[in-house]
Amino acid sequence: MKVLDQENRVTEFPETRTASQGGELEILADIYEPLSHLAVWNRTLSPVLNRTCQGILESGKSVQIVMAVTPERALEELNKELAKFDGGTALSEDINQLVDMFCCLFDQSRVGLRLTSLDSAMCPRFHVDKVPCRLVTTYAGVATQWLEHKDVDRTKLGAGNQGLDDDVCGLYQSTSDIKQLESGDVALLKGERWHGNEGGGLVHRSPALAMNQKRLILTLDFMS
Repeated sequence: MKVLDQENRVTEFPETRTASQGGELEILADIYEPLSHLAVWNRTLSPVLNRTCQGILESGKSVQIVMAVTPERALEELNKELAKFDGGTALSEDINQLVDMFCCLFDQSRVGLRLTSLDSAMCPRFHVDKVPCRLVTTYAGVATQWLEHKDVDRTKLGAGNQGLDDDVCGLYQSTSDIKQLESGDVALLKGERWHGNEGGGLVHRSPALAMNQKRLILTLDFMS
């Protein structure tokens, strides 16, 4: 699509991107659609897993697990890290399944894994990721916020905001434009380095946290 900017110059904008959401794991394959920039498996955590993740946040122990893992070794490595938490095995098993799924879906032999407990927004400004695709799931606490492609003025990303906050720089028009994932959702966020998606990466941010609020979040990334 071509539009005229304020100086009447012709500017190229990428075709609009779409988001897919559903209650079945298979919805994640929609990320391969050329104009898809987000695929979300809407799932509800089991009571055991929910108690485990809430308990980890309430334990007062910080979680900072960063590793490169293969599907074959993920469970063993995660159990070593999470054994100190009550019910840690349940979380290890769930993450192991996501690692296996991610590697299978994208033909990866290993992934970059980060499991982190947070008490503040890790990436508070709306931005795009300079990666092909990233898996994000919030196990406990408030989840990731995002904007539909059609609602974003991408010239206001980064330095284009001229130092102004997201809500006043013109990046989006209304707070009602902000969408939010739910705790438990498994999301694939297509980034700028996915072939053919330059200028179309999902615009998203970490949610603001109130005092004493915490999150437990997992991300998986390509290693090659």
